[in-house]
Amino acid sequence: MAQIKLMNKIAKVGLDQFNKSVYELTTEADDPDGMMVRSASLHEMEFGKNLLAIARCGAGVNNIPVDECARKGIVVFNTPGANANGVKELAIAALLLASRDIIGGVEWASTLETDVAKSVEAGKSKFAGVELMGKTLGVVGLGAIGGLVANAAKSLGMNVIGYDPYITVEAAWSLSRAIQKASSYEEIFRESDYITLHVPATKETKNFINAGSISMMKQGVRLINLSRADLVCAPDLKEAIEDGKVAKYVTDFPTEETVRVPGVITIPHLGASTVESEDNCAVMAAHELIDYFENGNIAHSVNYPSITMPRSSGNRIVVLHKNVPNMISPITAALSETGNNIENMANRSRGEYAVTLLDTDESAEPDTIEKMKSIDGVIRVIQITH
Repeated sequence: MAQIKLMNKIAKVGLDQFNKSVYELTTEADDPDGMMVRSASLHEMEFGKNLLAIARCGAGVNNIPVDECARKGIVVFNTPGANANGVKELAIAALLLASRDIIGGVEWASTLETDVAKSVEAGKSKFAGVELMGKTLGVVGLGAIGGLVANAAKSLGMNVIGYDPYITVEAAWSLSRAIQKASSYEEIFRESDYITLHVPATKETKNFINAGSISMMKQGVRLINLSRADLVCAPDLKEAIEDGKVAKYVTDFPTEETVRVPGVITIPHLGASTVESEDNCAVMAAHELIDYFENGNIAHSVNYPSITMPRSSGNRIVVLHKNVPNMISPITAALSETGNNIENMANRSRGEYAVTLLDTDESAEPDTIEKMKSIDGVIRVIQITH
């Protein structure tokens, strides 16, 4: 029985995907075969030798040591798109919050005690704002979330331009034809009245919004960041707010540097905090783990290539290895030397790492598996028999 350790509370509909006669779902395992996690940090955790995979119920994987996992042959999954609609809806709310002092007005109205209607009419002008219609929104990142935000903003009457040097064919097809394609980030900065960020936090994107990029923007630009706090350099942002270059900053990732700062609206990480998003992420994460444990198939991994091969026999071998020349030959030779016939095979690579799936007519003997493990460049070998 495979143990799946739950590092956070996971939606029941996701847990219900597991066959309880095959999988044990627990919060106590010392050396589980798999993990499901939402926000818990795994950076200080020592992973046991049995751990094969980690599924993150969400898109960001900042709380997981992805590179370390790759080196140890632990496949890390995320769930892109599962919470996209929830984040899109919050992004629309953020655009409105950045445009009109709704929060200030609501807080002020709650202080009124007598002659309320007259006081409202006399004081409401203090909270006037601007409309979205006719304004230009620049969308940085046109993946599952960014694409939905772009289309929704267009339907609200905004002019929308987007830029994503890594856009997939699938994402491009989902975009409205009315979305203008910018040629660079600089074009987004120059042309936009509003800018919304939908890119992952990486070494390359840290402090993506800084004094230099802000200097290219329009006076009074309004910034939306529902992705990660690290994308924005807080000191540079606060200086830009003080001198009026940035009219408003709305973020879903409050930090000590941004809470209680005039001109900054801090939302407590509510992007995916909907019943529907949590359910969708949990179901998707469960299916990823199940398909990997039972078939060796990999979908939506952040550290190993995606690979899927229909089962042609009851015996499958999964080999995680370095993406270097002359890996396949010694792997297949180890099987042929003991008389195992390979009925089907697939290989995929991504960066430093690769995966090879082999269906054989009979299960390989333990000595054969050990021989494959000893091949230089092989990281992990898993045999699935059923």
